[in-house]
Amino acid sequence: MDRKPPTKPVGEVPRRTGAGPAPSPRTPLVIVGGSCRAAAQSAAAAGWDVHAADLFADLDLEQATVSSQRVGGYPDGLVDAAALFPPAPWCYTGALENHPDLINRLAALRPLAGNSGDAVRRVRDPATLAPALRAAGLLYPDTHGAPGGITADGSFLRKPLASAGGRGMKRWTAAAAENEPPGTGVVWQRWVDGTALAAIFALADGASRLLGVSRQLVGEPWCRAAAFAYCGSIQIPSAGIPDPVLEQLQCLGALLADEFELAGIVGVDLVLDAADRITVIEVNPRPTASAELIERAAEASVLATHLAAFGLRSPVTRPPSRRGDATWSKAILFAHAPVAVDDRKLERLRLLSTDWSTPEGLPALADIPRSGQTLRAGAPVLTVFARGDSGRESLDQLQRRLAAVKTITG
Repeated sequence: MDRKPPTKPVGEVPRRTGAGPAPSPRTPLVIVGGSCRAAAQSAAAAGWDVHAADLFADLDLEQATVSSQRVGGYPDGLVDAAALFPPAPWCYTGALENHPDLINRLAALRPLAGNSGDAVRRVRDPATLAPALRAAGLLYPDTHGAPGGITADGSFLRKPLASAGGRGMKRWTAAAAENEPPGTGVVWQRWVDGTALAAIFALADGASRLLGVSRQLVGEPWCRAAAFAYCGSIQIPSAGIPDPVLEQLQCLGALLADEFELAGIVGVDLVLDAADRITVIEVNPRPTASAELIERAAEASVLATHLAAFGLRSPVTRPPSRRGDATWSKAILFAHAPVAVDDRKLERLRLLSTDWSTPEGLPALADIPRSGQTLRAGAPVLTVFARGDSGRESLDQLQRRLAAVKTITG
């Protein structure tokens, strides 16, 4: 998602002024977050020596990095893990936006190529975000800090402020009102009917550029996802976005870059209604899960774009080049029961991924767990990719591939 008039999905990257000379090859970069695989692969493709810490330390994260660590005690364990990495700039992935104090804490120890904890706190606060959006003529759902006066008929969601991927969200019904204490750190937000979208912006120096838009897959039974859980994305070609929607996205990007002073890759969760009006649901001020579809559609590193906004030039630079007009999609498979990962399953998955890989060598499977693990019920198993001549064709292929993976993982 980007600022400036939304022209092409990928273009020259806005950069902060005063960027220093390009780093020499083998320049280290530290990435931390809940899941770092996509960001690490993107940074490695741009020539960085990546050191990463996340909750999974999957096989393909290990392959993309010089060193990787699986952390316990999230999120504080990320600080301890980062201390073991060489002195280098760092950036974060989801869902560290829920921990702005930790962002500031780690930023005091090494240079941050990302939005500060203070900037994150401001844009994630509904009381600050909502009036700014409405003053710009954009929509934001009716949101309350307490359930008093809210009808418990399912028209509102009880939503944690520190949420990620739709976890912890519930319809506010009479049963929920009776059984769930109001608690702290939650809001009640009106449900908005429409199509769930995600927009990716590249922001720098108060300017924005729209990189791409995707349709979000949420709570899909064929992914075995829980209700409201993010479970994938389907790329929307720029030609398929109506002009009124592009105009609203342009306005949104400018607001985030100028008034909120965000920089780098920023994702926004949206709902599009039948009248082509967008409602902003949430701002994620860091590289997001759907961003890698943009990278797969073009020979351009999303992390290189992100780092350039903070004055860090990547060792390897390539002019953006479209890989045809194919539509990319991805889906996350969740475990419906405990999954024991062993060498035999991994070999069968490797063969599938090899068979499905693109002529450019892009793998069809990602976030591959390690042998010897037992994944708990409800945990993510892996990510599947597909592409087709249209969104429908891409989704059909994605569903077929996910079905084939299920025969291996159970």
